[in-house]
Amino acid sequence: MSIQVINPLSDGRWDDLVARHPKASVFHGRGWLEALARTYSYTPFALTNAPEGKELTNGVVLCRVSSWITGTRAVSLPFADHCEPLIEDAASCAEFTDWLRAECDRQHWKYVELRALSWHGSAELQNGSSYWFHRLDLTHSLEQIFQGLHKDSIQRRIRRAERERLCYERGCSPQLMEEFYRLLLKTRRRHQMIPQPIAWFRNLIECLGDRVQIRVARTGNIPVAAILTLQHRTSVVYKYGCSDERYHHLAGMPFLFWRLIEESKAARAENVDFGRSDLDNKGLVTFKDRFGTSKRLLKYLRYSPTGKRDTASNWGLSGIRRLFSILPDAVLPSAGKILYRHIG
Repeated sequence: MSIQVINPLSDGRWDDLVARHPKASVFHGRGWLEALARTYSYTPFALTNAPEGKELTNGVVLCRVSSWITGTRAVSLPFADHCEPLIEDAASCAEFTDWLRAECDRQHWKYVELRALSWHGSAELQNGSSYWFHRLDLTHSLEQIFQGLHKDSIQRRIRRAERERLCYERGCSPQLMEEFYRLLLKTRRRHQMIPQPIAWFRNLIECLGDRVQIRVARTGNIPVAAILTLQHRTSVVYKYGCSDERYHHLAGMPFLFWRLIEESKAARAENVDFGRSDLDNKGLVTFKDRFGTSKRLLKYLRYSPTGKRDTASNWGLSGIRRLFSILPDAVLPSAGKILYRHIG
């Protein structure tokens, strides 16, 4: 069968496929795609070999990212740690790979990138960036999960936070969003990283509704740590975290993660997706390991007409960090919107 291109924002068949496919995640859904389109003007499209008007049995979703700085390419999906092709058999994988290669050549795209946890397609796709992917199994009892936490770095710090009587609130109210974003600006500046624009987070809430949750820990009225999570069926995704380093001794982040685990377990979630970590970021990898997560190697796959590995996502990174270190706080959100539009 020939490959069909559909609009996942308007074709209800895509929603049906995401709702029932075992490999689907929150990143496949209309909410994530709509937030990308609203914030960064990316063009989402999906591929399937189902005939027009027939129920979808498979599909691959991508976004077309156009940038005069980093080039035009197709990515599955921007700012998603992973996005599985919703395909079961190797023959279909090869069919989709051939189509993507041909379209990349025809459209003169810089590259096509698949952020797949597993792929059985053509060898024409080359290894791109690699990361550790972390996941916490919630099918054990809460007591077993707690015993799996690192005793000194996590268990004792959770108890410390409880002794300090940290306050806790969960939801997606404007106040929680404001507190989360202030902490995000602090954290990004501390790590010399560009912050995402606040419009991105507002659009996530508008497009995903209560599948987005912000958790904030406070001492008195002072926010000290916050995390933002997403949910799809029985999987909860930890996506963003931030904190005020002046209050790290209060253990706000371990406290919030334990609340996340408790509440996810109570809601009958089966796992917490802790996302990806750079292979050389030993501090972040160790932090996630200490929550008892399992990790596996996540290899992004790319096809480029030139056959060269592209490093668009790292363009001018050292220069950007130097610029970031001197920008005033009032300018950071606008700078983030401009830069993330090109990074994709």
